[in-house]
Amino acid sequence: MEVIKLRDDHIKLGQALKAAGLVESGVMAKEVIVDGQVRVNGETDTRRGRKLYAGDIVTFNGEEIRIED
Repeated sequence: MEVIKLRDDHIKLGQALKAAGLVESGVMAKEVIVDGQVRVNGETDTRRGRKLYAGDIVTFNGEEIRIED
């Protein structure tokens, strides 16, 4: 499981995927999110700008990202 430490109070979903190295670019992040391949806290989310906060868990392609303070 990849852990992303917040620098602000939140991080956007597309940015989190890129920061974790699960996608190569913002364009790729947009594609997989809009295509419904990404889950946030167990539910599919198609909003690239979805704000993630400490405690959120993102799942994509069998990998998990945990957002922490």
